[in-house]
Amino acid sequence: MRRLYFTFLLLIFGLTAYGQNADTLKFETYLDWVQSYHPISAQADILLTMGDMEVRTARGGFDPLLYGNLDEKSYDEKSYYDKREAGISIPTWAGIELNGAFEQNTGQYLNPENSVPSGGLLSAGASINLGQGLILDDRRAGLRKAQIYQQSTESERIGLLNELYLQATDAYWNWSLAFANRQLQAEGVELAEVRFRGVKISYEQGDFPAIDTVEAATQLLNRQYNLQKAENELFIRMQDLNNFLWDETGNPIALNPGTIPESLQPDEPLVLNQAELRTLVASHPELMIADFELASLDVDRRLKAQQIIPVVKLKYNFLSEEFNQFDQAGFYENNYKWGLSVYTPLMWRKARGQTRMAEAKIDFKQNSRELKEIQLRTKLENELNGWEAINAQINTYARNVIALEMLLQGEVRRFEIGESSLFLVNSREVSLFNARVTLNELFSKRKIVYAKSRFAAGVGFE
Repeated sequence: MRRLYFTFLLLIFGLTAYGQNADTLKFETYLDWVQSYHPISAQADILLTMGDMEVRTARGGFDPLLYGNLDEKSYDEKSYYDKREAGISIPTWAGIELNGAFEQNTGQYLNPENSVPSGGLLSAGASINLGQGLILDDRRAGLRKAQIYQQSTESERIGLLNELYLQATDAYWNWSLAFANRQLQAEGVELAEVRFRGVKISYEQGDFPAIDTVEAATQLLNRQYNLQKAENELFIRMQDLNNFLWDETGNPIALNPGTIPESLQPDEPLVLNQAELRTLVASHPELMIADFELASLDVDRRLKAQQIIPVVKLKYNFLSEEFNQFDQAGFYENNYKWGLSVYTPLMWRKARGQTRMAEAKIDFKQNSRELKEIQLRTKLENELNGWEAINAQINTYARNVIALEMLLQGEVRRFEIGESSLFLVNSREVSLFNARVTLNELFSKRKIVYAKSRFAAGVGFE
């Protein structure tokens, strides 16, 4: 990463190192930089932190709870009661709640059921839901949904990075196209200048008529105008590219104007594994997010279904004056207290309505998910078809450029022996330059279609 950072410093300040041309910004280097330091990339990482914090918050529902109560009444110089209680409650993932408490109560008018030994009374036991809440309760449902959200943040992160990848790729190859067209227009100006000087000398020597010098001059002016347009377009595209460049401290940076992009024509053929992309689309981030939403809705459904079950809550506590007496106590033998709570609605209309609503939400989301998958697969097929079409267009148009070059060379030879005119030579040359501009656009479009195909399959930087 340090070498990558130093390389970018060289590109910014226009220096040279490692015996290489540091003014060339390679596409892979550019993507690595964008992925590492762009603000959206940082935001994508924050999503993971949000998922972790959501789980931590939900786990807080299982934190042990310490409590204490002090209740005292004194009136007319009489101590009615002095009740003191402290304890701890420990929820567990199994739905059992462990409890421990210490009571010390005194007073002339103390309720007899609150009477305890003078040294206080210890209790230890548990409470458990035998009906509603036995399989799933609010605490466990909340934690499970938080864990699902935590998993979904990774898919959301990938989705954000994929968007960034496509936008950054589009900006780079549009910059490369603008640079290639600017170079092409500069070449055209140089040819027009050479031709104008040659025609002017020939006119002065009496070989060409004056009208040919006017023809050469207008052609030069026209190409200078096209060069100015190309330079302005290159400036705009470089500014667009700079929007994706940030340093490791979070500040925007700008490339040196002398920095050049990678060539539109790759040294090696650009290969797109279509079969792999058709497989990868099944795990597209948008589909994964929909699956996590379905999983969260299913937790809601299961929780709502629990409300149809009657509430049956059992509590049991051992009682002792000292800690070392707990191991001597037996169930329902002596020194204990227990309770059983049972209640249920008679018609369960609320529970049944909420359960059915949860099921309807799942059906609705499932249908949306299936539609989204069809749309994503259709989009991928469109991009893959566009990939095939653009490659066919490049092959066709490359042959057209070769043919136009041959026509230009032939026209130049005819002009040199006096069988053609400068107007025809310029016409052939304009046709060739326009064709080369179109071919550059096709090369740039192929790079972008390649990125769009990967994006449609849910693939980005990796």
